[in-house]
Amino acid sequence: MRIVSLLPSATEIVFALGLGDQLDGVTYECDFPPQATSKPVVSDSALPQDRPLSAREIDGLVGEFMQRHEPIYTLDKALIRDIQPDLILTQDLCRVCAVPSGQVEQALQELGCTSTVVSLDPHSLGDILECVAQVGRATGSEARAEALVSDLRQRVERVRTRAARLPTIRTLCLEWSDPPYAGGHWIPEMVEIAGGANLLNAPGEPSRTVAWREVAVAGPEVVVFMPCGYYLEDAELEAERLFDVPDFAETSAARGDGVYAVDASSYFSRPGPRIVDGLEILAWVIHPDAFPEPSPEAITRIGR
Repeated sequence: MRIVSLLPSATEIVFALGLGDQLDGVTYECDFPPQATSKPVVSDSALPQDRPLSAREIDGLVGEFMQRHEPIYTLDKALIRDIQPDLILTQDLCRVCAVPSGQVEQALQELGCTSTVVSLDPHSLGDILECVAQVGRATGSEARAEALVSDLRQRVERVRTRAARLPTIRTLCLEWSDPPYAGGHWIPEMVEIAGGANLLNAPGEPSRTVAWREVAVAGPEVVVFMPCGYYLEDAELEAERLFDVPDFAETSAARGDGVYAVDASSYFSRPGPRIVDGLEILAWVIHPDAFPEPSPEAITRIGR
């Protein structure tokens, strides 16, 4: 089977199922496992790449693309035609995250390709595990997918069981800083499983913009800064600027060493197998005495 993945989480699932040798095309963001970087790139960003962009600039550019109904990802149609994939993995959950399935199907029609297009659109932790099973069914690797899902589910339940006996901590997950976004979809559920009271968003709901005054009124004891698409180093730099916002600086989290930056790309933004690593990281943040401390490459405490 010739497989093309148009989102990093799908690439991780394909490799986790032992199908890396069948993966013939990925996106420019697919960097895990490291072998993924050796694959041909069939999807790139339409956003400017000539200089680093601030959080405000990225949000503004994405908004402009959306208003014009223009895709923010490009497809290398010629390369896809050469690959002639049997299966293309993409999504419709978020136009900011990957090429939507409709755009893929339109391109295939132009190319005369007859690929099967599978859209992976999770809204919850359970949905993410189902996406693993979905890829297993699409690739004839159901048994491996079932084993992987079973292992991931057991890890989730271990966190849930231990956290259920502990005090609930008011927790805010920020997915962006300018403007501020409260994390959505699977993030609120992860917080609750890990023993937190998730603030400013409900499980299964999309990420949403919030006012800094809302943050102050919510009174988080812990803030986890997980900017979508950022690795730890960039998240740390952005998180330090949060303390310049008076409403943020007055929160219990900011005054009590309860602010953390995480490697969002690896453990929170991408709905793949490593999302359970993210859950275990959250559990330590919320209850550091009850869960193992994560690698310093995954998380940093931020303070002034």
